[in-house]
Amino acid sequence: MPVGTIERVGRTTNNILAAFGDFFIFTARTFAWLFVAGFRPKNLRLVLPQMYEVGVRSVPVVGVTGAFIGMVLAIESITQFRTIGQEQRLGSVINLSVVKQIGPVLAAVMLAGRIGGALTAELGTMNVTEQLDALRVMGSDPIRYLVVPRLIACVLLTPVLTIYSDLLGVLGGWLVSTKFLGVPSGPYWFYSAQAVDNCQIMPGLIKSIFFGAAIGLVSCYKGFNCGPGANGVGRACTESFVTSFIAIIILNFFFAQVAKEWYLAIYGQRSIFA
Repeated sequence: MPVGTIERVGRTTNNILAAFGDFFIFTARTFAWLFVAGFRPKNLRLVLPQMYEVGVRSVPVVGVTGAFIGMVLAIESITQFRTIGQEQRLGSVINLSVVKQIGPVLAAVMLAGRIGGALTAELGTMNVTEQLDALRVMGSDPIRYLVVPRLIACVLLTPVLTIYSDLLGVLGGWLVSTKFLGVPSGPYWFYSAQAVDNCQIMPGLIKSIFFGAAIGLVSCYKGFNCGPGANGVGRACTESFVTSFIAIIILNFFFAQVAKEWYLAIYGQRSIFA
């Protein structure tokens, strides 16, 4: 039993390390092609359809998610603010939470579920039906032709969708706070403007770029390395979403730490109740 357990642990560890190595090689090849040929004008015909798929078709789900998150934050927070007589400052907490954390993370998670699964299924089906091998036989690198346009679309449009999610979250919180919870609109926006500035907004947009890159790379990698048959494609789609979600959460942790240290170094301690 001890020997068998050690063998299983060693085999699992070896497989995990091999998978990480394969992913880093895949990422290196992707970025090599990205800088060599990714921004050539003739490649726009490959990027534009992916931008439509990633951006335009994701607008409804990202907008609905952002709006209702702002509404929920208003409903959940109003009781505590009224307890201390500070309901006029409700907007500062809602909008700060939306633009710094909730908006970028939820937009990325929605994209990981909608776009990540679609990319993995599409490329996985091409892998199973040997279309990727056909591209290699014709002398075209599948990474340049298939992965790079999808990565560019994810990196460029995730910040745009994050802005859209933030805007809908802010408007949703304002709508519920002022129209249903009785918070005056003027003080709501006044205290929101005091709490939310460019240094609060930019970290969310910057990390959304990395979220988009993580979604694109993980989804394409899982599609390129899926198992045989429909079962393999379905398992790859599930692994793609789970891995992308974990990557988003881990990246968000490190960006939160960096952004906090950067903000404290520049501005020091500031309170939204000052």
